[in-house]
Amino acid sequence: MGEIDDAIERADREAFTKEPPKTLQGRINFLMKQLKTTKAVAAELGVSQRSVERYRKGERKHPPKDIAAKIDSAVRSRWQPLVRKRRRKRAAATGGVTVETRARFGYTAPIGTTDDGRFRRLTVHLPPTYAQRLFDARDTGASDQQMRQIIAEGLKDIYFQDSGSRATGLTDVTLNDIDYLDLDY
Repeated sequence: MGEIDDAIERADREAFTKEPPKTLQGRINFLMKQLKTTKAVAAELGVSQRSVERYRKGERKHPPKDIAAKIDSAVRSRWQPLVRKRRRKRAAATGGVTVETRARFGYTAPIGTTDDGRFRRLTVHLPPTYAQRLFDARDTGASDQQMRQIIAEGLKDIYFQDSGSRATGLTDVTLNDIDYLDLDY
């Protein structure tokens, strides 16, 4: 996963209307409902089928920290898919997406202006068209670089060019050296 994909995943997790199961047994049972077999759950978590059976029966209640983190991640990534889908659909149709980042931006500008990339801290609300493009790119398996470019185009249009009222000679913006990036929709 890339930085943009991680940011979308974090934003999705904020949409939960109900918290995922807290107990190990509850989490394993949830994964069993989703993946159907102990073999599939074991493959997802990187443990043996017997370990999954022990967790499921409550014979083993405290997995190693790395396995516990994998279980948590697997549950959260599958929890409430309809809530996530509805939230993305609303963002792509009417709400848009807010990008908060600290990154180095590079850009191409006319001769005589500065094109020196520097770190900037930005919080910019991008319109629904960019949200739709971003979600479509993620769903089709686009690379992190392609998703960065979609966000960079949105920032160019909305922040740098102020929807066409300034910096009209600015032709290309790139999003480099991301310190952090968060999305909200």
